[in-house]
Amino acid sequence: MFENLKVFENRLEELDRKLYDPATAADRALFAGLMKERSELEPIVAAYRDYQKAGDELRDAKELLEEADDRELREMAQEEIHALEEKLAALTEAIKLLLLPKDPNDGRNVVVEIRGGTGGEEAALFAYDLYRMYTAYAESRGWRTEIVNLNETELGGFKEVSFLIDGSGAYSRLKYESGVHRVQRVPETETQGRIHTSAATVAVLPEAEEVDVEIDPKDLQIDTFRSSGAGGQHINKTSSAIRITHLPTGMVVECQDERSQYKNKDKAMKVLRARLLAKEQEKAHAAEARERRSQVGSGDRSERIRTYNFPQSRVTDHRIGLTLYKLEDILAGALDQLIDPLIAADRAAQLENQE
Repeated sequence: MFENLKVFENRLEELDRKLYDPATAADRALFAGLMKERSELEPIVAAYRDYQKAGDELRDAKELLEEADDRELREMAQEEIHALEEKLAALTEAIKLLLLPKDPNDGRNVVVEIRGGTGGEEAALFAYDLYRMYTAYAESRGWRTEIVNLNETELGGFKEVSFLIDGSGAYSRLKYESGVHRVQRVPETETQGRIHTSAATVAVLPEAEEVDVEIDPKDLQIDTFRSSGAGGQHINKTSSAIRITHLPTGMVVECQDERSQYKNKDKAMKVLRARLLAKEQEKAHAAEARERRSQVGSGDRSERIRTYNFPQSRVTDHRIGLTLYKLEDILAGALDQLIDPLIAADRAAQLENQE
């Protein structure tokens, strides 16, 4: 593995030469592509150079230990050898992680779809709680959110909501949220104080570019209608809401959040492309289904991934057996304390599969 790292170092040096070339700087697209490749290689090469330096220092320390007659000097050499061996072991693990295959979707923005499941009105209210949790998390990371479509209930719950999250690394962190989220609490309408169990499903889809998914305009049926239901911004005034049906797959996407028909169509197309890309990728990875299921964040929307227990202020992620008694914080957007362990578990699973 470490012999191959020399190739990365040579490539980084070649990139540096090209980036200093005025001809490269004049081509904005080429320059941006080379900078992106350099940013991906730099941490690998930096870790490799640290590993080489520590290896050289370890050899020097061992030579000193063999040659030294002075007891104090020998003890110092032994301490240095021990510290350097630990450093090399840590750098080895760090390099292994850096060399793991990158998810090509990690740099993308996302489309999030939340639907109330079993539990009626209580499930819809929980779907609203999840929406608030994700938008608060997005805000804490400086990401931008935009609602695409919203179907509210009379009590303020969400039967379903689709929204876009635009921000660096959005998919790399939120991809672990796809699945069934379960809630256990006493509904406000419950007179006898009994705990009810409800559920909502979350789908996190990488946003697709037009070049990723080819859509024939002939395959689209586009209908306009007036916004309706609770929360409509301009109900029964103009027919600016858009419904797009993708005839080959039967997928239907609606958007009625904007006053502009054009903007609603643009948002709806983003969701449609994301769904079609996800469908294509699921098909392409079908052969690897067993491996993907063994890892965290398989994206299976039918999988129960997490339980939110209100009476005990407890959140349990069933994939990694993690339980936190910080329900209020998590629902307020403090999701990193769940996402970071999920990322660590996913990387550990990938390392295990490589060995």
